[in-house]
Amino acid sequence: MLIYIHVPFCSTRCRYCAFFSNPLGRGVDPVSSPVVRDYIDTLFMEMAHWGDRLGGSTVQSVFFGGGTPSLLPPRVIGHIMERLGRYFKLAHKAEVTLEANPESLRGGHRVTQYLEAGINRLSIGIQSLDDSMLRMLGRPHKAQDSLHAAFLAREAGCANINVDLMWGLPGQSVRQWLQTLKDVMRMSPDHISAYGLTVEPGTPLELDVEEGRLILPPERDQNIMFMEGAALLEQHGYLHYEISNFARMGFQCRHNMGYWEGEDYLGLGPSATSTIGGQRWTNPASQRAWDMRARDGSLGQEVEVLDAQTRVLELLMLRLRTSRGLQVKAYREMTGRDFVRDHQRLVQALHENGLIRIRNGYLRLTRSGMLVSNSILSNLFARTREVLKQGLASGARPDVKPAVGTGAGSLGEAVLAERAVGQVAGQPGDMTAGAADAAAQDVVIPAGPLGHKRNARSRPEIRTVQWPKA
Repeated sequence: MLIYIHVPFCSTRCRYCAFFSNPLGRGVDPVSSPVVRDYIDTLFMEMAHWGDRLGGSTVQSVFFGGGTPSLLPPRVIGHIMERLGRYFKLAHKAEVTLEANPESLRGGHRVTQYLEAGINRLSIGIQSLDDSMLRMLGRPHKAQDSLHAAFLAREAGCANINVDLMWGLPGQSVRQWLQTLKDVMRMSPDHISAYGLTVEPGTPLELDVEEGRLILPPERDQNIMFMEGAALLEQHGYLHYEISNFARMGFQCRHNMGYWEGEDYLGLGPSATSTIGGQRWTNPASQRAWDMRARDGSLGQEVEVLDAQTRVLELLMLRLRTSRGLQVKAYREMTGRDFVRDHQRLVQALHENGLIRIRNGYLRLTRSGMLVSNSILSNLFARTREVLKQGLASGARPDVKPAVGTGAGSLGEAVLAERAVGQVAGQPGDMTAGAADAAAQDVVIPAGPLGHKRNARSRPEIRTVQWPKA
């Protein structure tokens, strides 16, 4: 399984952030903060709790997210890793990621100490290399800090570095975004996460946008940012392996790939979500309430049992985020049904408009399809709910995690799938070419680039999970 550890502390709260966090204030030493010490004590209690229930489970990856996990000193991270090793079995060469803000990596030996504590992958939250945009976002660092942090990480011997970037920022032009990517690539990170700005409800940034103090780039410009940015990164050797993620060969984030492929994961810390054995639960989004649950042994008692429909919808949502796509066989294993027959009109419309490809038994979103993924998913979800009202077919195994496969698929499966797409328009009662175009219009109207919402009203009604962020 995977383990996610939510570290809910930051020096100041970013103006776009909707994650649970507890700003300590600038200049506050986390080591001397009572709230941080209480957090560590409760985290160790929570580890012991799950160690008793899940002890001996093999852990493939550990991800320290936040907040700003790099506010915790290396020795504290080392203690946490030591406790994890006591309660669980860390796989050989397990991926261990630490999210870090650039300014928190100052000091020549800090990165080295994190590596010695067990970290082998750093995720540096750069977001932008424009100081005015960093101030607008409420980021506590400057562009120079980002360059220095990346240099220090490589100098210390970190062989796996991710940088987080944001596009579609207020006032940002296409040229500025592409120049940011060029400047970042000169830093030679192994992985780049490029997220379209999400204007979250209740944040200061949302208020500024709604009241007109900040203006988002036009929809057309944001579309170009995504399309040309992805093309630029791939030209320089970064594989576009997930909607918002790019990596050099062999440096895909194994932890996040685990989420997208449906692996079990245990979330530790306030607000963290877990999904294990078809059951899901979320810790309270309050350090005090989380502490009380840990002390009375009631963690994980409010459980949601994932039904067949939820499992199938999440299979579609997660697999279609990746460049590998959905293996048609996986849908059949879970439902006993044929994906192309169940969704033939939608598949035809998407295929004709260049939004999907079906090859070697896999259905993949094209880059244009990724741009409007939420619109596509909302249509898929609606049709899938209707189909599943008829029940699962014989031989369905919704409780079994479908195999991911190698990406090659079977030749027979590929031929059948592509032949089915070709035959859809010719079947009696199916859509005409004009009707296919009309159906496609329902699909390709985006709620926003990558399906990111402008505000709460424009968000498609898709039942999503708050996955720990990359």
